Amino acid sequence: MTPPQTSREWNAGEYHRLSAPQFQWGQRVLSELHLRGDECVLDAGCGTGKLTRLLLQNLPYGRVVGLDLSRNMVRLAHDSLKAEFAGRVQFVAADLVALPFRECFDGIFSTASFHWVLDHDALFRNLFASLKGGGWLHAQCGGGPNLARLRERVRSLSRTLAFAHWLAGFSEPWFFSDAQGAASRLRAAGFEGCEAGLEPASFAVSTSQEFQDYLRTFVLHRHLELLPEEELRNSFVCQLADTSAQDDPPWTLDYWRLNLRARKPE
Repeated sequence: MTPPQTSREWNAGEYHRLSAPQFQWGQRVLSELHLRGDECVLDAGCGTGKLTRLLLQNLPYGRVVGLDLSRNMVRLAHDSLKAEFAGRVQFVAADLVALPFRECFDGIFSTASFHWVLDHDALFRNLFASLKGGGWLHAQCGGGPNLARLRERVRSLSRTLAFAHWLAGFSEPWFFSDAQGAASRLRAAGFEGCEAGLEPASFAVSTSQEFQDYLRTFVLHRHLELLPEEELRNSFVCQLADTSAQDDPPWTLDYWRLNLRARKPE
């Protein structure tokens, strides 16, 4: 049987509206950067440009290339930032495992993106090739037991009679690496000074509707686009929200973040 196809797109407007936790995680990662202010940096998985803006503000004499697989994201980021940072920011719609760059960047910054790439060996090779000698990688993504409780519930629900026809054979669209494996892959790609570590980052919302909106936009959009009717999609996220309502605290997403630091040799 031919595996079901999913799109490359995201709902950029909803992502921008609901991305408070991603923005908060990214702010902390960005605060750990030690920038001169004149670097050329790749924002790998720039989304709607919220963190790209902060990155540009920390690079008053530098430049940023914002890259995302989703053209919707790139379009919104471009419209939000191009006028304010004209000449210092460009946006590219491209795949992280097929980057169109060679030795272009002083650094690569990324948050909440790498776990959507299934082949981390190819990912790290592409990032390595895109950096200048001595360039740095400073990134965070989902890792380890990220969303383990929710993912088990999704798998169980996908096998029920109502959804099995479309979802029972659908492989997860994420790769959540452990720290040891990530460090090993970074070294294999050529990086040195490789650091990788996991940290818990649970996030709770206050209502069932907010939980459902969040699942639709951030976690399960690849699952939901395989369901042919809105009624089925509503039922899927509603059942997950009803189950999560019984947790303590309710409507909590059991996130884990994988922090990655590495450098390309001079």
